[in-house]
Amino acid sequence: MLQVVTGGFFGDEGKGKIVSYLAIKDDIEIAVRTGAVNAGHTVVYNGKVFKLRIVPSAFVNRKTKLLIAPGALIRLDILQREIEETATGDRLFIDYNTGVITEDHIKAELKDPYLSETIKSTKQGVGAAMADRVLRRLRLAKEYMELKKFLIDVPLTVNEGLERGLNVIIEGTQGAFLSLYHGTYPYVTSRDTTASSILSEVGIGPKRVDEVILVFKSYVTRVGAGPLEGELSEEDAERLGLVEYATVTGRRRRSAPFNLNLARRAIILNSPTQIAITKIDTLYPQAKGVREYSKLPREAREFIERIEEELKTPVTLIGTGPRVEDMVDLRGEKLGID
Repeated sequence: MLQVVTGGFFGDEGKGKIVSYLAIKDDIEIAVRTGAVNAGHTVVYNGKVFKLRIVPSAFVNRKTKLLIAPGALIRLDILQREIEETATGDRLFIDYNTGVITEDHIKAELKDPYLSETIKSTKQGVGAAMADRVLRRLRLAKEYMELKKFLIDVPLTVNEGLERGLNVIIEGTQGAFLSLYHGTYPYVTSRDTTASSILSEVGIGPKRVDEVILVFKSYVTRVGAGPLEGELSEEDAERLGLVEYATVTGRRRRSAPFNLNLARRAIILNSPTQIAITKIDTLYPQAKGVREYSKLPREAREFIERIEEELKTPVTLIGTGPRVEDMVDLRGEKLGID
């Protein structure tokens, strides 16, 4: 089975939590990370917080083979640090064509006032590296001797795994409205972030897909500049407990209530088979740590049921806390998935 996990708003929806939960629950055998180092995914497991920018969030399952897509971008220093933190050096592999960000890319972005001051870029060198890739001058993983032991043909590995009936998950990054093509341009990232492009980054055709899981947070956040409908003041965000800080930059996230219009558009762009909602416990603290739907507060259930009705897509996974295991899983009931 192939599952694709993608974000429905501006990133920060909790994709890392969903992927790490599924890695254990579904006994995922192959996990592929897409995107670049400007997207951080947080995993809370066994009492430890992991903030990952390269290693797939499925690392929590020690049997999962971890792959980096050919369309992804890595940085050697971050890669080495995350391999050490997650102890995954023996099961993490990188495609020959994965791009490599260098210090020159980072310096180029720091010197660009439009990126730094107007767009509020994360300044991780991603945009400069993507520009070099389009101009066909970016160095790829296969050109680095220090990466030789990690190199593998990711599209072939994934497709052969699917032929053998293995459970595969693709971890998208950021969210639909940071898409270079479908987002709030120019306040977007340097790639398409929708489900179709995630597949393309890995090298998988659309007929291979079994499930597309679109992840929404119970409220909307975004980092940096760009429109945010219904944006709350800092004071209101603090009063409602919606204060967050970005995984990569540490910048305070701007916040707004759940936006059904954006969610409907994300449904159009991603054609999901199911929806995941995270941080329901932030809106309804009594939901914290709950793992059975019937035990969620009535207001939380009404909130979820309204989203499901409006978006005409089943809500199957409900995050109720930061830990991997803090999840209400309704896939068996709604989709017949054990």
